[in-house]
Amino acid sequence: MKSVVIGSGGREHALAHVLSRDSQVLVTPGNPGIPNSSDVSPLSLDADLFVVGPEAPLVAGLADQLREQGKIVFGPGAEGAQLEGSKAWMKHLLSEARVPTARYGVFTNKDKAIAFLEEMPLPYVIKTDGLAAGKGVLVTDSLNEATEAINNYLSGESFGDAGRKIVIEEGISGPEISILAICDGNKAVALSPAQDYKRLSDYDKGPNTGGMGAHSPVPGISDDLVEKVMEESVYPTLQTLIKRGIDYRGVLYAGIMVTETGPKILEYNVRFGDPEAQVVLPRLKTSLFEILFQAASGNLSINPEFIEDAMVTVVCAAKGYPQAPQSGDRIIGIEAARNVTGIEEVFCAGVSQNKDKELITAGGRVLAVTGKGANHSSARTAAYEGADLIKWDGLYKRSDIAGALQ
Repeated sequence: MKSVVIGSGGREHALAHVLSRDSQVLVTPGNPGIPNSSDVSPLSLDADLFVVGPEAPLVAGLADQLREQGKIVFGPGAEGAQLEGSKAWMKHLLSEARVPTARYGVFTNKDKAIAFLEEMPLPYVIKTDGLAAGKGVLVTDSLNEATEAINNYLSGESFGDAGRKIVIEEGISGPEISILAICDGNKAVALSPAQDYKRLSDYDKGPNTGGMGAHSPVPGISDDLVEKVMEESVYPTLQTLIKRGIDYRGVLYAGIMVTETGPKILEYNVRFGDPEAQVVLPRLKTSLFEILFQAASGNLSINPEFIEDAMVTVVCAAKGYPQAPQSGDRIIGIEAARNVTGIEEVFCAGVSQNKDKELITAGGRVLAVTGKGANHSSARTAAYEGADLIKWDGLYKRSDIAGALQ
């Protein structure tokens, strides 16, 4: 069987890594750190399964184009991808589906936005409506900071057109988890939960990022809670999409806050989480190819099973991330890290090559080092032992990923 994975980041490396257990994989465009990468148009390729990794091509309708060619595609069409492409669209759909979520307002006018903000309890939560690479969210207790963000977002200064419409939400609190649901247009099954670390610095300080690490499974998150999320959130969302005439075949990534009154949806993404994919997908005992192929074919009957081992991934980021990451620095130590006992893989994201064919930094989040162990402590130890062998000028990583689980 042949699979094509579309994208160039750590998520796509993780997809290819696990799909290659039982299929021949090509990654396009990929990157120099991902095996079998080739910068060719997916529209010119033939394969048994196409998996669209990132959100931007999904929102742009690539899955629709591939399906028009008669190809089997895992990834929603442009309409369904609006769940991530527009947070306002997503919140309106959640409201229609009666899914538990935070109270919200949608604004393009600065004065109306600030008036609504002043009525909200702390913390203030401000989000860009459009795609912002996981960084278009501000959570703050400072009214001045929130007001400044509203000005910068709506003016286009911070995120261009993505921020010219904003969503302001009620702040809710509790542990945050990620549940990835595989959908075939009518049915959905949940993968093992994960927990990621969004802030740049230890102890969840600093600006939001695309994610600085993750672990799976999540201690304290029961099968009953996952089923509650599916029953109260994922299934009603899928049914509402069906009512709107949207055939959603792809992953529905639910960002969940487990509040005192139960789990609530923070937001949906329409692609596998990154770095969640790097700890969830390698834990599969079930064939990832079969799961995705069945879902893409509209005939999902398989129930995913996972190994008992835990996995922890530590993201290695470039100097200056997330504001202005430095690029062009030579990376050393990847193979040494891969040889550490317990390392599942060093997943390559923001990498390129220099004229000597050496890997160099070429993005904010450069690598994700995933460790595996009988428990979170041993998985964490392996991940950090591997990550500590990797070097480049200005490499930055958090030191507390899964630290509370030792």
